[in-house]
Amino acid sequence: MATYRYLTNRMTSLPLTTDRKVIEWQKILSIAENNKFPLHLITKLKRHTQHKTLTDKTDDKNNKWATFAYHSPKVRKISSLFKQTDIKIVFKSTNTIQQQPRPKNHGTTPNHNKSGIYKLMCKTCNKAYIGQTGLIHP
Repeated sequence: MATYRYLTNRMTSLPLTTDRKVIEWQKILSIAENNKFPLHLITKLKRHTQHKTLTDKTDDKNNKWATFAYHSPKVRKISSLFKQTDIKIVFKSTNTIQQQPRPKNHGTTPNHNKSGIYKLMCKTCNKAYIGQTGLIHP
Protein backbone atom coordinates (compact mmCIF):
# COMPACT_ATOMS: atom_id res chain seq x y z
CA MET A 1 0.00 0.00 0.00
CA ALA A 2 2.91 2.35 0.73
CA THR A 3 4.13 2.03 -2.85
CA TYR A 4 0.75 2.96 -4.29
CA ARG A 5 0.44 5.87 -1.85
CA TYR A 6 3.84 7.12 -2.98
CA LEU A 7 2.99 6.76 -6.67
CA THR A 8 -0.39 8.52 -6.41
CA ASN A 9 1.09 11.30 -4.28
CA ARG A 10 3.87 11.73 -6.82
CA MET A 11 1.36 11.83 -9.66
CA THR A 12 -0.81 14.48 -8.00
CA SER A 13 2.01 16.67 -6.67
CA LEU A 14 4.26 16.83 -9.74
CA PRO A 15 3.51 19.54 -12.30
CA LEU A 16 2.43 17.17 -15.08
CA THR A 17 0.23 17.87 -18.04
CA THR A 18 -3.18 16.24 -18.13
CA ASP A 19 -1.99 13.72 -20.72
CA ARG A 20 1.05 12.78 -18.62
CA LYS A 21 -1.15 12.33 -15.54
CA VAL A 22 -3.39 9.95 -17.49
CA ILE A 23 -0.35 7.94 -18.61
CA GLU A 24 1.00 7.89 -15.04
CA TRP A 25 -2.38 6.76 -13.70
CA GLN A 26 -2.56 3.95 -16.26
CA LYS A 27 0.91 2.77 -15.17
CA ILE A 28 -0.18 2.73 -11.51
CA LEU A 29 -3.28 0.73 -12.39
CA SER A 30 -1.21 -1.68 -14.45
CA ILE A 31 1.23 -2.24 -11.59
CA ALA A 32 -1.67 -2.83 -9.19
CA GLU A 33 -3.38 -5.23 -11.58
CA ASN A 34 -0.18 -7.21 -12.21
CA ASN A 35 0.29 -7.57 -8.45
CA LYS A 36 -3.37 -8.55 -7.96
CA PHE A 37 -4.01 -5.50 -5.78
CA PRO A 38 -7.68 -4.41 -5.59
CA LEU A 39 -8.21 -1.59 -8.07
CA HIS A 40 -11.02 -0.02 -6.04
CA LEU A 41 -8.52 0.65 -3.23
CA ILE A 42 -6.16 2.38 -5.65
CA THR A 43 -9.00 4.54 -6.97
CA LYS A 44 -10.05 5.44 -3.43
CA LEU A 45 -6.45 6.29 -2.58
CA LYS A 46 -6.22 8.54 -5.64
CA ARG A 47 -9.37 10.44 -4.66
CA HIS A 48 -8.10 10.85 -1.09
CA THR A 49 -4.68 12.06 -2.27
CA GLN A 50 -6.19 14.57 -4.71
CA HIS A 51 -8.53 15.92 -2.05
CA LYS A 52 -5.71 16.19 0.48
CA THR A 53 -3.48 17.98 -2.05
CA LEU A 54 -6.20 20.55 -2.77
CA THR A 55 -6.91 21.26 0.91
CA ASP A 56 -3.19 21.40 1.80
CA LYS A 57 -2.54 24.04 -0.87
CA THR A 58 -5.24 26.33 0.49
CA ASP A 59 -4.18 25.82 4.12
CA ASP A 60 -0.48 26.53 3.52
CA LYS A 61 -1.09 30.02 2.12
CA ASN A 62 -2.52 31.27 5.41
CA ASN A 63 0.09 29.84 7.77
CA LYS A 64 2.39 32.04 9.79
CA TRP A 65 5.56 30.57 11.24
CA ALA A 66 7.76 31.42 14.22
CA THR A 67 11.33 30.11 14.28
CA PHE A 68 13.15 29.34 17.52
CA ALA A 69 16.73 28.26 18.08
CA TYR A 70 16.28 25.41 20.52
CA HIS A 71 18.87 25.62 23.25
CA SER A 72 17.08 25.84 26.59
CA PRO A 73 13.94 24.62 28.37
CA LYS A 74 12.65 28.21 28.40
CA VAL A 75 12.00 27.99 24.66
CA ARG A 76 9.43 25.24 25.31
CA LYS A 77 7.53 27.50 27.67
CA ILE A 78 7.52 30.34 25.17
CA SER A 79 6.59 28.10 22.25
CA SER A 80 3.70 26.57 24.20
CA LEU A 81 2.09 30.02 24.21
CA PHE A 82 1.99 29.93 20.40
CA LYS A 83 0.00 26.69 20.35
CA GLN A 84 -3.12 28.65 21.24
CA THR A 85 -2.68 30.93 18.20
CA ASP A 86 -2.63 30.37 14.45
CA ILE A 87 1.16 30.70 14.39
CA LYS A 88 3.04 27.46 13.73
CA ILE A 89 6.38 26.75 15.37
CA VAL A 90 9.58 25.43 13.88
CA PHE A 91 12.84 24.77 15.71
CA LYS A 92 16.28 25.20 14.26
CA SER A 93 19.67 24.25 15.55
CA THR A 94 22.43 26.74 16.08
CA ASN A 95 24.98 23.97 16.00
CA THR A 96 25.75 22.79 12.48
CA ILE A 97 28.23 20.30 11.08
CA GLN A 98 30.18 23.13 9.47
CA GLN A 99 31.04 24.43 12.94
CA GLN A 100 32.71 21.18 13.96
CA PRO A 101 36.51 21.07 13.90
CA ARG A 102 38.00 18.96 11.16
CA PRO A 103 40.82 16.52 11.89
CA LYS A 104 44.17 17.32 10.39
CA ASN A 105 45.31 14.57 8.08
CA HIS A 106 49.09 14.42 8.05
CA GLY A 107 49.17 11.77 5.37
CA THR A 108 49.58 8.94 7.89
CA THR A 109 46.17 7.37 7.23
CA PRO A 110 45.45 6.10 3.71
CA ASN A 111 42.20 7.30 2.12
CA HIS A 112 40.68 3.82 2.17
CA ASN A 113 41.26 3.33 5.92
CA LYS A 114 39.55 6.23 7.71
CA SER A 115 37.50 4.39 10.31
CA GLY A 116 37.44 5.28 13.98
CA ILE A 117 35.57 6.78 16.90
CA TYR A 118 34.56 10.42 16.94
CA LYS A 119 33.00 12.86 19.39
CA LEU A 120 30.88 15.88 18.43
CA MET A 121 30.31 18.53 21.09
CA CYS A 122 27.31 20.88 21.14
CA LYS A 123 28.49 24.45 21.66
CA THR A 124 25.24 25.58 23.29
CA CYS A 125 24.48 22.82 25.80
CA ASN A 126 27.93 21.13 26.06
CA LYS A 127 26.45 17.69 25.45
CA ALA A 128 28.37 15.22 23.32
CA TYR A 129 27.51 12.69 20.65
CA ILE A 130 29.95 9.81 20.29
CA GLY A 131 29.88 7.71 17.14
CA GLN A 132 31.93 5.15 15.31
CA THR A 133 32.69 4.68 11.66
CA GLY A 134 33.93 1.53 10.05
CA LEU A 135 35.26 0.32 6.77
CA ILE A 136 32.80 -0.99 4.24
CA HIS A 137 34.10 -4.19 2.72
CA PRO A 138 32.72 -5.06 -0.72
